[in-house]
Amino acid sequence: VQLQASGGGAVQSGGSLRLSCAASGRTFSNYAMGWFRQAPGKEREFVAAIGAGGLARVYTDSVKGRFTISRDDAKNTEYLQMNSLEPEDTAVYYCAADLSTARIQRGPSYWGQGTLVTVSS
Repeated sequence: VQLQASGGGAVQSGGSLRLSCAASGRTFSNYAMGWFRQAPGKEREFVAAIGAGGLARVYTDSVKGRFTISRDDAKNTEYLQMNSLEPEDTAVYYCAADLSTARIQRGPSYWGQGTLVTVSS
């Protein structure tokens, strides 16, 4: 699976961004998709994942109620809608894929390149 992330940018605190991740190479609908992020000087961390079919969704606690993960299998694309952004959300965001949300959280098999999100106070 090849993954291409986009949609990053600079916003002020309280603003919103929507990240996209376009997939190719395998049957997109068979895969769970997810997002990770890496802030400057910190380790990469799990953000959210969505299962094949879109019913299962998992979020890290710090983004619950603010971020929404979704997917459009007809477009082979997953999304991360980020609202109420905070400076602490500043990071490079990476999309990821694997056969289940659990596998994504443990360490996905497929990674996209990162897209930078900068939130200023």
